[in-house]
Amino acid sequence: MFGERGSRLRALGALGQSVWLDSISREMLRSGELERYVEAGITGITSNPTIFAKAMLSGDSYDAQIDELVSHDADVDEIYTAVVTRDIRRACDVMAPTHRRSGGLDGFVSVEVSPELAHEAEATVAEARDWVKRVDRPNLLIKIPATLAGLTAIEAATAEGISVNVTLIFSLGRYLAVIDAYMSGLERFREAGGNPASVNSVASFFVSRFDTEVDKRLGRIGTPEAAALEGRTAVANARVAYLEFLRAFSSDRWYRLRRNGANVQKPLWASTSTKNPAYSDTLYIDTLVAPETVNTLPESAIAAYQDHGPDTPEVLGINQLADGVLVLEDLEAVGVDYEAVTAKLEQDGVSSFADSFREMVGDIQRKRAMALRSGATGR
Repeated sequence: MFGERGSRLRALGALGQSVWLDSISREMLRSGELERYVEAGITGITSNPTIFAKAMLSGDSYDAQIDELVSHDADVDEIYTAVVTRDIRRACDVMAPTHRRSGGLDGFVSVEVSPELAHEAEATVAEARDWVKRVDRPNLLIKIPATLAGLTAIEAATAEGISVNVTLIFSLGRYLAVIDAYMSGLERFREAGGNPASVNSVASFFVSRFDTEVDKRLGRIGTPEAAALEGRTAVANARVAYLEFLRAFSSDRWYRLRRNGANVQKPLWASTSTKNPAYSDTLYIDTLVAPETVNTLPESAIAAYQDHGPDTPEVLGINQLADGVLVLEDLEAVGVDYEAVTAKLEQDGVSSFADSFREMVGDIQRKRAMALRSGATGR
């Protein structure tokens, strides 16, 4: 499938960056395609309601399981959890050798709590517990959005020893709050007698959506200074986030946690497919190579990188981090409200995942109704 070009993904791994697949489907699991991605250098998998909605709406891979569940009087919620659990468990098993080889630091598979709970902390933690019990795999990450309520849930889940993939991070201020929630959760877990080494986390910083929103605002401003920033601010935002990561995880607070075996919360670059065709289709891969990070890529981005990514990727250095700071300063100078941009992106992100979740549930309802009718007519 990938031939010799699989080394391009492995080259990123050699530089300390994990590459995860931002896709999962029953067909991918059945066909062995996922194993082929692993052979090419993929070391983890992320999922979300949009990914599962797409998988369930394309083809009939899930129909047999849904028919069986309906024959046992399963309702829509039971069908949804059973279908997702089967895929996530299977994906965890495929990634298990990677997880073992990494000493438990890679090879993760993520499943998301219902996006309809994005503003309900207690319900989010309760669902996180349910997913941990249901999937029952050591390399599972529970995705919790970085809303204000999500921060409370992230700390509480971490304090219970649950490994979390924090999703939908757009702003630097919220990212710092996510780091604080993770460290606070680890401190509570350790004080309760838990082993911090058993907990892992990533912080998913969304990239391309930032350019999409900011470029529209820059276009409305219309000055040469504004035009010069188009297509540059998303990378700058992520690079400054990496700078904040380096600061936070070299602090005295972190050293105390690390002395007790705690694992670093890696920044994860999400939303890495290029939305603007005028930009390079590997823009958000080439510019964000750094140790102790994860880049989660959709299949289209992986294919592009395999085809024409650089043979010798450039690792982020001091100059690139400094340029990120300067670009964000210039963004403010031309009149773009950073906080307004990130607030809108968070709101849109939560709404988009909720819409996909409802679409997926609606599809399950239709399939369930069809199965019931078929049963009634003695298919």
